[in-house]
Amino acid sequence: MPDTSPTIPKDPRDHKKYAFDTTLFRRIITITLGTIIKLFMRQTVEGVENLPQEGPVVLASNHLTNFDVFPMQLAIPRPLFFMAKSELHKNPLLDAALRSLGAFPVNRGQKDQWAIQHAQKVLEHGQVLAIFPEGTRSKGRGLRSAKTGAARLALTAQCPIVPVAVEGTHRMFKKFPRRTHVHVQIGEPLYPKPDETILGLTDRMMFTIAEMLPPELRGVYAHRPAGFPK
Repeated sequence: MPDTSPTIPKDPRDHKKYAFDTTLFRRIITITLGTIIKLFMRQTVEGVENLPQEGPVVLASNHLTNFDVFPMQLAIPRPLFFMAKSELHKNPLLDAALRSLGAFPVNRGQKDQWAIQHAQKVLEHGQVLAIFPEGTRSKGRGLRSAKTGAARLALTAQCPIVPVAVEGTHRMFKKFPRRTHVHVQIGEPLYPKPDETILGLTDRMMFTIAEMLPPELRGVYAHRPAGFPK
């Protein structure tokens, strides 16, 4: 009897190669950008010891500008793998560079199942998956309500969420030639509590990030409700 089940079209992104480890290109770019960025940025880092040295980790950070991922990568000793909006991958050269740097495309404004599955693969390879739970840049106007993707991925992979607060990138280049002070604080790993819901873990993650930020950047997570677990 012939198979009459519908054919599921293969995603064109499956035909491309994605990095799941540090590439030579990443090393060169990290060193080069790290040298150049020091001309514009004075970076301080706090809490590096909180990042597990190995194994899968979801690194969840606030999102001020498109520049955030650079001080985050310079702040930690492990390579970051991250989603990038699909529009950036339309240019073939930029697409190849981003994939070698650990980025993978996500179609925003919809539930992109391919991007979710690729993020799971990053964690299955024991790597650090960097996520901006707000889903869009706040541009210094304070934290926005977060999506639950980071918590879902961490629960599926049974790995910790490491909260990160980035402050200062929204002021980059505004007072050149004076260097901008950018501070990256890495919080202690968060593990789900017994009977904790995905939304509860998401809120706990965001309140933790907010408390590492200055008051003007805490946005909708400025006040942790009384009795809300840490």
